[in-house]
Amino acid sequence: MGKVYLTGAGPGDIELLTLKALRVIREADVIIYDRLANPEILKEAKDGCAFVYVGKEDSHHTLPQEEINEVIYQSALKYDVVVRLKGGDPLVFGRGGEEGIYLRERGIKFAFIPGITSAIAVPEYAGIPVTHRGVTVSFRVVTGHESKHKDHSQIPWENYKTDDTIIFLMGLHRLDYICQMLIKIGKSKDHPVAVISRGTTPEERTVIGTLETIYEKAKNLPTPALIVVGEVVNLREQLSWFEKEV
Repeated sequence: MGKVYLTGAGPGDIELLTLKALRVIREADVIIYDRLANPEILKEAKDGCAFVYVGKEDSHHTLPQEEINEVIYQSALKYDVVVRLKGGDPLVFGRGGEEGIYLRERGIKFAFIPGITSAIAVPEYAGIPVTHRGVTVSFRVVTGHESKHKDHSQIPWENYKTDDTIIFLMGLHRLDYICQMLIKIGKSKDHPVAVISRGTTPEERTVIGTLETIYEKAKNLPTPALIVVGEVVNLREQLSWFEKEV
């Protein structure tokens, strides 16, 4: 039996890959990768490494998660070093916990290799700090894509009346709903919002608006996209840097 490395690929910019992730990628006998992992990373693999694509896109999954779990398990029976390469961090809405449990139940050794999460890196590349002295002292990371098997929202909307920065991952298709819910709990229609598309890549694009206007402004942006809600959005004018360089 081999060992599985549940590995974070980072948010897109290949130079944000960690040294540890790079080491196991170069040692891998097989790399099982998703859509959000920068494909340039695969060029670091050794000759003879096998590649298995298990990407998920809106309304189209190459394989359901249960089958991905089995692919990882079967790969561990066949290869010594298995890298499961996942965009961002494997445990920030990455299903890495489910994959780890599946392997543990079947006696397969695994390790997590953290990746830089898009929740922090993408706003940072857009010139938006998730915290800033005098503006906000905390931030929340929220899934914009809830389980279809739940008959009610698991998002505790009433808790979001504070001044925390709120970052929604995978929520572009629900942007209008998210804005309506935040207005419903009492946030001003003029509350600042940013949507950042394809963050940390040369195709990065940021749209700024308010809870009232952002849907119309951002509805044609390509995915993956991240939503930032909070007064920190106003700091972009002073801190924007990446999009001016690419």
